Amino acid sequence: MEFKHLVEAAEKWCSGNPFDLIFAEEDDERRLDFYAEPGVSFYVLCPGGTDNFHVWSESEDCLPFLQLAQDYISSCGKKTLLEVLEKVFTSFRPLLGLPDLEDDSFEHYHADMEGEPGPDHQQMGVSQQ
Repeated sequence: MEFKHLVEAAEKWCSGNPFDLIFAEEDDERRLDFYAEPGVSFYVLCPGGTDNFHVWSESEDCLPFLQLAQDYISSCGKKTLLEVLEKVFTSFRPLLGLPDLEDDSFEHYHADMEGEPGPDHQQMGVSQQ
């Protein structure tokens, strides 16, 4: 993706949360820097070829919160910039004074799997007649 499109996507993402895009550089590295009060900052290195995104912070206080996003990026499959930014935002919610979002997708799945099958589900196995 062209760098200017990544910058546009980052600016649009910033409009829906407390972060501001404070710096975008394409010359030495394709880097986007973000900042939010109270002193939460990080940057994203954007892939230029087959590389993955990379997130980092020069703030010692922010680094531990980026682990979730770093793990997400290194997991299987290509990620989009917006997917990476959303994972970073989720990671930083406690630092921003926002409540944690509960990831209840597993709980919904697990709840669907419990109990007896509904009337529209057939039982597997040998039927006795």
